[in-house]
Amino acid sequence: MKLKKGDNVIITTGKDKGKKGKILQVLPSVNRVVVEGANISKIHEKPRAKGKAGQIVEKAMPINASNVMIVDPKTGARTRVGIKKIDGKNVRIAKKSGSELSKK
Repeated sequence: MKLKKGDNVIITTGKDKGKKGKILQVLPSVNRVVVEGANISKIHEKPRAKGKAGQIVEKAMPINASNVMIVDPKTGARTRVGIKKIDGKNVRIAKKSGSELSKK
């Protein structure tokens, strides 16, 4: 998986298509990512202490990694990710502009 925590992505399919956000969590074992402000679900929480009320919390849920694409830092358009060797190290680059993606 070429997506990393902190990457800016755009959602390509689903109910949140076109939304941009930052990756909050990567789940490589199930090929999913959590993007801030996307795929929001309402979670009902029980009261934790005696005398307190329960609450409904909005939480970003994971979406499939194939449904997001990296945002090119130069153009702001969606792009694929490539890997290039620079000074003996593998660096992620944006395929459209060839610019280096930030290290997180």
